Formats: sequence, structure tokens, C-alpha cells
Amino acid sequence: MIQLQNLVKDYGILRAVDHLNFRIKEGEILGFLGPNGAGKTTTLKMITCYMLPTKGNIYIENFNIYEHSKEIRKLIGYLPEQNPLYTDMIVYDYLKFVANIRGLTDFEKRLQNVTDKCGLHGVISKPIHTLSKGYKQRVGLAQAIIHDPKILILDEPTSGLDPNQILEIRALIQDLGREKTLIISSHILQEVQAVCNRIVIINNGVIVADGSTESLKSNFQNKTKLHLELLAPEDEIVRLGEIIDDISLLSLTSKAEDHFIAEIEFDAHTDKRQAIYHYIKEQPWTLLEMHREYVSLEDVFRNLTVDNVEAGVE
Repeated sequence: MIQLQNLVKDYGILRAVDHLNFRIKEGEILGFLGPNGAGKTTTLKMITCYMLPTKGNIYIENFNIYEHSKEIRKLIGYLPEQNPLYTDMIVYDYLKFVANIRGLTDFEKRLQNVTDKCGLHGVISKPIHTLSKGYKQRVGLAQAIIHDPKILILDEPTSGLDPNQILEIRALIQDLGREKTLIISSHILQEVQAVCNRIVIINNGVIVADGSTESLKSNFQNKTKLHLELLAPEDEIVRLGEIIDDISLLSLTSKAEDHFIAEIEFDAHTDKRQAIYHYIKEQPWTLLEMHREYVSLEDVFRNLTVDNVEAGVE
């Protein structure tokens, strides 16, 4: 449904987006991730026809952004990071204003629909400036879907919200994802993991990962980390790496005399847990805890983007 072809965006000598290529299928919920300055917002602005690329093209259905920008804009609802609200207007008037710009002829019907979806019945007659941040985000989402677009693009939709508001907006996004193609840019990785069925990570304007959360973690996790809590002499724990083949002692932390937390690493394709357990069992030690530490989406993200510089363009 959406296809980016060799997309490039330059700001003078700075290349913010560098030959991006990927497709988004109809009905997909895509998490678009990257550190500050990676080029996420610039890419979203090009998809929405807010700005043109330096090179490359974007196709949405059978339209391209150069020849059919008006048709593409009709297909897209967009909530930018800076919520575009006229705060001196009441909610009803603001949504009617947006509907008029969109050329809608069935405003009252669409108003009822977005009011139901976004939970705005209690504030529809209130000035926007009197609303909480959470309700302002709901109004922003309402303006993005007032024309019933096929595609919804959300840039940091829960930024600045408290935990309860985040859960409310997340539930609303999940509901919208059942009927629309969604692109969500967010720094809250738990949110992306909870809502999205595919993740694209960019760094310095280049795609560094593309896949489901589980596939990204699986591809990244070629090492297994093992957490051990032991009652044993320090010098003997240190020798574990010499006694058992192909394991490394990453860290050893003392909690009390002869009471240690050990972090051990080995190749994920050769499970050393049984060998480690049997060796400890043969010693006059006490094993208090042993568990495998699974890689998180945060680990994957940091590993792929840690070299990013903050001088980039968002």
C-alpha cells in the first residue's frame, strides 16, 4: 500500500534520510523507531506530502507524491508530534473547521463517529485550552481521523502524557489499528512492542533493522547471558571460565562475604546451562538462583543506534 523508493532528503550538506527503501502492507501497524536526529520525522513529513524528497519517490496505492499529492493527502490522517490545535476554539468548532478544510459533506455523522472512538462526548463543548494533555491528544487524533482515512500516521502520540493517559491513548490506537494502516513513531519502546506488528529502525537516515519484535530480538541474540547468585569463594567462581569451555564471566558482584552475583555469557547455539549446573552441584557451594536473561527491544535498539550523533535532523 505504501512504498518508499530510494528516498533521500538533504538539508544543505546534511543528509537526513539516505536511500530508504521499504513497503508497508495494507492493515499493517508499523513502529518507526530511531534516536533523535535519525530522520524519522523528516520521513513522515515526506510520506504526508508536507515536504518533497531530494531524490526518490513514495507511492501510496497507485499515486506518487509528485503527481498526486492531493489524492494522497485524502488517504492520510496525520498527528504530528506538536499537536496542531487552535486552543482558543471549542472542540466542536475545531473539528468542524478541520472537516470544512477536508471538504466533508457529512460532518455530523463523522463527528459522532470520532466522538465515540476518541471518547470526547464530555468535552465536545469545552474550549481546547481547558483540556488536559490526554484529552488534547484525543482531539488531535479526532482531527486526524475525521475524514476516515485509510492510513493513520502518529508521531510521538503519547509524548508528555502521564502513565494513565498513555494507557488510554494506547488502547485507542490499538482500536484504530483494527481498521486502518498505522505508522507510529515513538521513543517509548514498550508502547511500540505492545501495539505494532512490525518495526523499522533507522539510524543516521539508514534502515538498520526491519521485522517483528521477536525476529529482531532473535537475530540480535547470538549470545546467551546467565545470571547466577551463589554462596561460594570469589577466586573459585572466577575460575569458572577456565574450567568450563566456551563461557565468559562478564561480571562478579559481591553482596556479602562469599555471596556473589555472577553474569556469564556463552554462544546461544551451545547451551552451557547443564554443564554449569552440574559443576556447581559437585562443589561445596550453594546455588541460590540461576536464570537466563533474555534480550529486550531496548537492547536491540541501543546496539543498532548507539553510534548515532545528536547533530542529526529529526
